Amino acid sequence: MSDKPEKFFDENGMRLDGRRVDEIRPMTVEMGVLTRADGSCYLEWGNNKVLAAVYGPRELHPRRLQRPGEALVRYRYNMAAFSVEDRIRPGPSRRSTEISKVSGEAFEPVVMKQFYPSAVIDVFAEVLQADAGTRTAAINAATLALVDAGIPMKGLVAACAVGKVDGQLVLDLNKPEDNYGDADLPIAMTEDGDITLLQMDGNLTAEEISKGIEMVREGCEQIFAIQKAALLERFGTAEEEEILEDAELQAELMSEEEEVSEAAEEEDAVEESEDLEAAETEDPEDVEVEEAEAMFEEDVTEFEVNEGECEEAAAEVNEEDIASEPEGEESTEEEGEKYEQ
Repeated sequence: MSDKPEKFFDENGMRLDGRRVDEIRPMTVEMGVLTRADGSCYLEWGNNKVLAAVYGPRELHPRRLQRPGEALVRYRYNMAAFSVEDRIRPGPSRRSTEISKVSGEAFEPVVMKQFYPSAVIDVFAEVLQADAGTRTAAINAATLALVDAGIPMKGLVAACAVGKVDGQLVLDLNKPEDNYGDADLPIAMTEDGDITLLQMDGNLTAEEISKGIEMVREGCEQIFAIQKAALLERFGTAEEEEILEDAELQAELMSEEEEVSEAAEEEDAVEESEDLEAAETEDPEDVEVEEAEAMFEEDVTEFEVNEGECEEAAAEVNEEDIASEPEGEESTEEEGEKYEQ
């Protein structure tokens, strides 16, 4: 009897485990769990439980495999016989051999192998409990184990998978989605965004692949944050932790200030629009009167002058001046004649 669910999304668009389509499963990390290994990491990602251990750099045997100018990174992926519901045959298989090869190549661009010529760096990734996405979980654990071993690296490597379920892309597939989905695209990349591993099982269009890569990029950013937090807890000092806490607090305060400023800007914009609407509806003469009253704090309507009355008063003044001018001229002429006589 098939255990395939009837539907992979609920009425709200959420997945069966309550996640959004672009949300990864919860991840917890613990470093330095094996005392005999040079570096180790235990990782839980959803129901996946992976243990990674690093031994080396050390001398490589047989010597014919040695590389004179660099070290050999030897990666071994294995699923424990009890890691799945139906017990699997212990030992290497074609699947584990293929995953070991491509996962080891995912670290080639970041591990600085030139410092250890003719040596070998052995990386062991053991899946104790499997629940889809074991190869990506093993890469994330192996990255931290390499750092714990003191292996110089150009940067961290994070891995995540995107798949297609019911015609929709989802990030970090769980077991039902992986078993009954339409496609699976595991990807590993560096912090700079360079892809170091890309595989695909199923069929996806070019647009879906591009969108899936962007979704994986966002998921890897979350994984990088988890890895850095684990490294800080493992190797960080109290001062560095305080700096990190202060930086997080400042980021929260800045986000709150931005929200407050945005709200204030929205209120100002609303008030300006209301003022403009009110100004458009008011009479310009009333606006001038209100402005004058606000300036002089008194009612200026009493000082309004009728233009017609001003013109009549001016005309009367001019007529009086004209009428008085000839009289003045005649009197001056008579006085002149008398003076001549």
